[in-house]
Amino acid sequence: MSVPVGVARPEVAAPPDGGPVPAIEVRDLHKRYGELEAVAGISFSVAPRETFGFLGPNGAGKSTTISMLCTLVRPSSGSARVAGFDAVAAPAEVRRRIGLVFQDTTLDDYLTAKENLRFHAELYGVPGSIVEDRIRQVLTMVELWDRRDHIVRTFSGGMKRRLEIARGLLHSPRVLFLDEPTIGLDPQTRSHIWAYIRELKRREEITIFMTTHYMDEAEFCDRIAIIDHGRVVAMGTPEELKASVGRDRVQIRTDDAEAAILALRERFEIEATVSEEMVTFHVPGGEQFVPQLFAGLGVPIRSVSVARPTLDDVFMTYTGRTIRDAEASTGDQMRSLPFVRAHRGR
Repeated sequence: MSVPVGVARPEVAAPPDGGPVPAIEVRDLHKRYGELEAVAGISFSVAPRETFGFLGPNGAGKSTTISMLCTLVRPSSGSARVAGFDAVAAPAEVRRRIGLVFQDTTLDDYLTAKENLRFHAELYGVPGSIVEDRIRQVLTMVELWDRRDHIVRTFSGGMKRRLEIARGLLHSPRVLFLDEPTIGLDPQTRSHIWAYIRELKRREEITIFMTTHYMDEAEFCDRIAIIDHGRVVAMGTPEELKASVGRDRVQIRTDDAEAAILALRERFEIEATVSEEMVTFHVPGGEQFVPQLFAGLGVPIRSVSVARPTLDDVFMTYTGRTIRDAEASTGDQMRSLPFVRAHRGR
């Protein structure tokens, strides 16, 4: 096992039956804010050294779940254990064993990269005799050692995210939480961040719990839980989830999407959706179905594409909408709440 030099990791709590300890164990977890139920009774477990992803639109309950697991928010009901400790009954023990990279940056822009890490080391009680070696180790891992004495406000968004990942690893946590780790970054920087995440998992051998609404990022996870409206609607490996769809995705572009949807329903008994002017539906053997489509739809088809199931298709299968449409509808719902309207009016 690749334990960082000089760092003694806190032990996990041993279960009563002597069996293996899940890195995270959640049972019927709820969080309510007045009439809004942000998390609506979710249950799952994460194995040690697993990369587990929460995939869902903004507003689905992902960040609220992380906040409860990290003891930042108290659950309304249910239970959550991290590294064997109850997040409500033993929050200090949980915090000693986790690292957290927030969705929004929490670095001190007026300190250097090294000063930010030293401050974090003091907060987490990292022994002074190993702090400098550990700082060098994590900054080297994210390729920021040569910028260690530079003021953070001069860093790009990608560099700040890499520094936050280094900070989250400094005290050698058992579980690293990443809340939308690449949000707001360009595709090339996102790709680089994921290269660092995969490398840190190899070197540190820790459990990673991450949230994302990017389908390509979810592919990097060992397992994924799809969350929508505060509920887990599907869970499995990326391949298991795609196999569960069992049908090809067909997309057509026509001059009359509504007429095409009606024709698909009446002539082929197929339900379809429309998004960004594309009519989308799923059938077994998509390529074999296309000739029937042209012959029998009765609506002129301008273009057609056929693809094997993706995580987008999985999300649509289990929720009835695309993740982009889900984010739009969630935003409308949030804006309709009284406290949001009041805030927007200020």
